Amino acid sequence: MTKPLKVALVGLGTVGGGTFSVLKDNAAEIERRVGFPIQIAVVADLNAERARQVAGEGVDISSDAFEVVNRPDVDVVVELIGGYTVAKQLVLAAIAAGKHVVTANKALLAVHGEEIFAAAEKNHVMVGFEAAVAGGIPVIKAIKEGLAANQIEYVAGIINGTCNFILSEMRDKGLPFAEVLSQAQALGYAEADPTFDIEGVDAAHKITLLSALAFGIPVQFDKAYIEGITKLTKEDIEFAEQLGYRVKLLGITRRTDKGVELRVHPTLIPAKRLIANVEGVMNAVLVKANAVGPTLYYGAGAGSLPTASAVVADIIEIARASQVPLESRVPVMAFKTSGVDQNVCMLGMSEVVTAFYLRLTVADKPGVLADVTRILANQNISIEAMIQRQAEDESGQADIVLLTHRCIEGDFNAAMVEIEALDAVVEPMVRVRVEDLS
Repeated sequence: MTKPLKVALVGLGTVGGGTFSVLKDNAAEIERRVGFPIQIAVVADLNAERARQVAGEGVDISSDAFEVVNRPDVDVVVELIGGYTVAKQLVLAAIAAGKHVVTANKALLAVHGEEIFAAAEKNHVMVGFEAAVAGGIPVIKAIKEGLAANQIEYVAGIINGTCNFILSEMRDKGLPFAEVLSQAQALGYAEADPTFDIEGVDAAHKITLLSALAFGIPVQFDKAYIEGITKLTKEDIEFAEQLGYRVKLLGITRRTDKGVELRVHPTLIPAKRLIANVEGVMNAVLVKANAVGPTLYYGAGAGSLPTASAVVADIIEIARASQVPLESRVPVMAFKTSGVDQNVCMLGMSEVVTAFYLRLTVADKPGVLADVTRILANQNISIEAMIQRQAEDESGQADIVLLTHRCIEGDFNAAMVEIEALDAVVEPMVRVRVEDLS
């Protein structure tokens, strides 16, 4: 009989506690699937008293994570403490000690992934990180294995539940951003400091990892364009609805003839698309591939048990893979090292081709719309749809909302400069990118 796989859980917070519960409660089912037991050898947490309350009696508790990674009876180290500094040191120490690693730490891998994956390859160990992207949704395994026969064209994901909740509430209830953010914090959907979520950084960490997996390129978080949702107004969400669109914060990565796009920003999506109807804190990832076409992966993007489901799935994958020759294992980043495109061109936003939503607040006088359309036409930008709404007060102002056809963003930026210089434009313009996702 194959000996049990021994696991060290480092960090027994929300996800760590969920992981402990799943491994314990589903132990018999997991053994049926793997063929041998997966056992918790030790739990490490700075708060040993809290860890004991979660784990109960009969479980080895340690307050020293670095002591744990060097134990000879530990096969897999599960890092669930988060952050960059200590987590990086811990993961690299575990790899150096010949331990496999499972982590939910998207920030760590997006910033230091190349170093960590190189160390893992050198030491012939595996790194599992399904839980780092979209919580319990098995999108990483889908890209690595289920879509392995395809050339992937693009990945577009709603991969931050906080932002999706805020945008859903703004649309459903017509509330302003600040009020809904306060609600999200009160409900526990947003942190006390929500910057990483609402400014798009969290989503950028995740789409960076998906981009590397999808296209066989290095992890390059520093090349990502990042724009959050803080400048969106309820008026823009209402206008989008009138035009047949929903506003979502998307992480998008696309391979084009010129290079790879890597971007996070608010996006208008046609309301008829399935992904446009993902509401609340739920996540969804749309993958378009050349053989299978579009596939959509939907589920809980956070939470104790959904994320723990992904953590334990990685442990199970490691348990299975440990029984096969090294060369037969699925590569950590989906491609063999020799197949990674180290010279890929990452496109700047000025080179991206997309459509735009543009809202102008202008003095209500003749010739304004003609000036705007002339400037756009001079940059080879055509208009698909338009809404004009007079101000309800006596200000003598009007809102003009335009949807453009697809164009080069650099051309649109040039037109924006000219339009903003018009005397009739009385407030800063609002622009949101539009993606058809067909």
